[in-house]
Amino acid sequence: MNSTQSYFADQSAIIDNGCTIGDGTKIWHFSHIMSGAMVGKDCNIGQNVVISPDVVLGNNVKVQNNVSIYTGVICEDDVFVGPSVVFTNVINPRSGVVRKHEYKNTVVKHGASIGANATIVCGVTIGEFAFIGAGTVVTKEVKPYAMVVGNPSRQIGWMSEYGQKLVFDREGLACCYETGKTYRLTNGAVERID
Repeated sequence: MNSTQSYFADQSAIIDNGCTIGDGTKIWHFSHIMSGAMVGKDCNIGQNVVISPDVVLGNNVKVQNNVSIYTGVICEDDVFVGPSVVFTNVINPRSGVVRKHEYKNTVVKHGASIGANATIVCGVTIGEFAFIGAGTVVTKEVKPYAMVVGNPSRQIGWMSEYGQKLVFDREGLACCYETGKTYRLTNGAVERID
């Protein structure tokens, strides 16, 4: 870190001119932050990560090793991206056909977690505090607080903001046993109510 730099980057990392990196962020071995990328404060970028132009990472985003985040991806604050997660940005890629004008946006909302080796097909939104299981292939929208697994992804439950499985009673209420926070399930949607 030099005297004007407010983040840490390993000497093997490549930081292009024209990107924005917030205070307290750490960028580890062999990672590449490309021009136009915006990385927030207090992020942790693992080794061998590529963050492409125009990607936006909020504050306190954790990106584990071997992840490529392509143009069109937005990760809001407190998102966790597990090792070897795959993002895409074109639905029908061909080597001989340029489709940069067809990039689709993918939004990972505040507090969501994506498990190791998951694939996120472009053009979807992953809701707040959603939990994507390891190896899952996400091909459609994921509701806030939803827990999804499989290929293609299917919802198998709900997760608290603290990452605990929620079990709803007959009145549609559940409590996170670690925090004591209460959640309500109404018409297929979950909200925290305290």
